[in-house]
Amino acid sequence: MSALVPGLFAGKVALVTGGTSGIGLATAETLAGLGARVVAVGLGADRAPVSPGVELDLRELDVTDDEALRDLVASLDRLDVLVPAAGISLGERELEWGPFNTVLGIQLGAVFRIAELCRPLLAASGGSLITIASMFAYFGGGSRAAYSAAKGGVVQLTKSLAEAWASDGIRVNSVAPGWIETPLAEGLDETAKARILSRTPLARFGRADEIGEVIAFLASDSASYITGIVLPVDGGYLTTAI
Repeated sequence: MSALVPGLFAGKVALVTGGTSGIGLATAETLAGLGARVVAVGLGADRAPVSPGVELDLRELDVTDDEALRDLVASLDRLDVLVPAAGISLGERELEWGPFNTVLGIQLGAVFRIAELCRPLLAASGGSLITIASMFAYFGGGSRAAYSAAKGGVVQLTKSLAEAWASDGIRVNSVAPGWIETPLAEGLDETAKARILSRTPLARFGRADEIGEVIAFLASDSASYITGIVLPVDGGYLTTAI
């Protein structure tokens, strides 16, 4: 259950890409639980594990399909919150050009494209864009070269759009999740998990809904004077040196 005020987003419309699993789905459910009408798009929409009692407008969508993106945005009559959360990691294959380009296209290119398309709607409502960065935006990853590069790009894109779109009344912020219990983390072996927990002061992985709560705060009027920030939500992971 959200700790935020019930009905906080009543009458508002939110769009979440990557909204059929992981952090995207948790964010969509959080915003819907706070009263927003939420359009959640992504792959496997018909299999999305939506919590009982949560109403989402689920739609199948590939964020690299530009025509589909344009049709999606054209179908919206208003938009108050945009969360481009679609993500992919291909591990060590990201050191090869094809996979590298694929990951950048989804993790960075598609973020800008959906933001660009939604700008008029967000300007009309004085809305908010919240991107998804990562701990890998702060340091590299030998097995996630493209993912790390893309998330570093997301950080700089967030800051750039915060400045560029401020005159439109659009706030642009980012959340940098630490190690969260999502499908992207399922491939970690027990040794890797132990190493992660050893440098996480709160000594646990985060939950996807904990990221959703922070995104909801940044999208709310309580954050009306916040723009251009990247907020780590990592259980203290970045406070430790080893």
